[in-house]
This record gives sequence, C-alpha cells and structure tokens, in this order.
Amino acid sequence: MYQSLIRPLLFKLDPEKAHYLTFFFLKNFGWLSKTFLPKPIEDQRLEREVFGLKFKNPVGLAAGLDKNAVAFQEFADLGFGFVEIGTLTPKPQPGNDKKRLFRLIEDSAIINRMGFNNEGVDTAVERLRKNKGVLIGGNIGKNKVTPNEDAVNDYKICFEKLFDYVDYFVVNVSSPNTPNLRELQDKEPLTRLLGELQKMNLEKPKQKPILLKIAPDLTNNQLLDIIEIVKDTKIAGVIATNTTLSREGLKSENQKETGGLSGKPLTKRSTEVIRFLSEKSGKAFPIIGVGGIHTAEDALEKLEAGASLVQLYTGFIYEGPKLIRKINQKLLEKV
Repeated sequence: MYQSLIRPLLFKLDPEKAHYLTFFFLKNFGWLSKTFLPKPIEDQRLEREVFGLKFKNPVGLAAGLDKNAVAFQEFADLGFGFVEIGTLTPKPQPGNDKKRLFRLIEDSAIINRMGFNNEGVDTAVERLRKNKGVLIGGNIGKNKVTPNEDAVNDYKICFEKLFDYVDYFVVNVSSPNTPNLRELQDKEPLTRLLGELQKMNLEKPKQKPILLKIAPDLTNNQLLDIIEIVKDTKIAGVIATNTTLSREGLKSENQKETGGLSGKPLTKRSTEVIRFLSEKSGKAFPIIGVGGIHTAEDALEKLEAGASLVQLYTGFIYEGPKLIRKINQKLLEKV
C-alpha cells in the first residue's frame, strides 16, 4: 500500500511539505496504520541488550526525521524498536533557507541542508514527559550562532535538560549543514567535548550511554583517532554514519545541490566504516549502523560487519514501514 499509493502521492509534493503532511497524518490518523498496515513483529528473539539497554528489536529510527519529538509513539507503533529524536539545540532555530531538501529518485537518495532546524530542547522535553515506554535516543548539537570555542556549553545544556527523558545520548559533530561543525570531529576538540559530557554523566546517580555520530567521509587515520577517543573518554559507542558530501556515481539532476547525501549511494561506505571500526578496535564498543539500508539484506550486512543495532531514515522514506518488518523477519529466519 505504501509504495503503490502513499509514496506516489507524497512524492508529488515538495519533500519538506510531504514531511509535515506525513506527521499530520501520523498524529491525527495513526490508528489507520493499525488497520491497513501489517502488524509489527513482536518476538522475544528480536530483543537486544546493548550498552545496558534492552531494545525490543534492533531496528531504530535515525535522528533527523522526528527532530522535535512529535511522533515518537507513532513511529514505535509502526514497529521501530527505538526512536532517536533531534538533532536538538539549546535554543530554537529555523535552520537554513528553503529550499533545503531534495529527492534523488534515480539514486534512491536524498540531499538535505536543513541546518539543525528545531524547536529547541525545552519544547522536546515537554513532549517527552508524555512518553509511555518508547526507548528514546537524544541527538544533540550546537546552535548555528554559537562559535566552536563555546560549543561545549551548548552540548552540556542539551545533555542536562534531556537527561531524565532519554535513554541514551548521541553527540552530533558530523552534520555537514552547520558551518564549521565538522571541525569538532578533530581529535583535540572532540576529546574535550566528550570528556566534559562524561564528567557530567559520572556525577549522576545513574549514568546514560553517550554515543558519537561520525561522518562517512573520515579517513582511516581519522577513524583510528575515533577508536582512541572512544577508549580514552569511555563513551558507550559510535553511530556510523551520518550523511556524506560525496557525489560519486549519482544520476539525478539534483546531485549538484549542496548538503548531506543519504540513501543507497551511502550503503557501501557506511558498511566499510562499521567494519573498519569493529575490526580495528577488536569489537571494543557497540556500533549502531545507519546509511543506505533499503533492504533486509542491507541491514544484515551491517550487523554482520559489526553493528549491534541499525537505524533507518532514507530507506524508510523510500520503502515504507514494511522495511522494518522485512528486516525483523529476516533476522528471525537466522535464529
């Protein structure tokens, strides 16, 4: 139903308008999904325990789709085992000028230059207070106007305000759409940032897992630095990967748009990064695999490369909720 009816209608609209229309229907007519879509698979054999948390299944929603914690319950009802909200910043910000979201249909891809558009961490907290059992990741970043030398304070504000309402944190320094943000991936500033957050974490009665989301464009030497940083700061793990600046092999006319590319063109590279981190670290920390998962086989490839969990974004937009079910079915076949 999604690919034959819903997606063709949505793809006739501007991508950002389609996004908000989807959220409107999820919030107001989410009950229809229970009537017309296959029931999500619930099976104890799909449960995973990773960095001290129990996930009902290993397929999550990646950050960027439910930035403002608007529909986390509705996404969980579609079958996701966990939902990552954000990226959130201390203050609300509109993001970059429109048009800023582009489909590359021939490539099964998306380019976005949203720029951390969000309603601010306080608004998200108010919505998360109503959470009834959805496992939530909180993806945090800095405001565009905050200079990099003060970025740590933005992350600390988000960490403190979200602490009681999320199950794990994700430090996003890898989006290509906030000026100079990726400079925070360099070894010295990144070690300082993660160290400050871990210091806050250790002062809590019970700690929350902190993960780092990295870009697929890092070199092998930079990835080795990431392994060392994870070890030194004792964070819980890594999310691999964010969107890419690469445009290699694209066919669509929108390929020249600036921003981060996600979808099928990222499948191979994100898996390479997962495998490299897993092998070179000796499987020292959990990895959440994301990037170009459009089939159950794509998900299994990332899990076999060393990921403990996977997340969907662009693949979910192109393939629909059935993809969650297909991945979990394939996993059960291997049990």
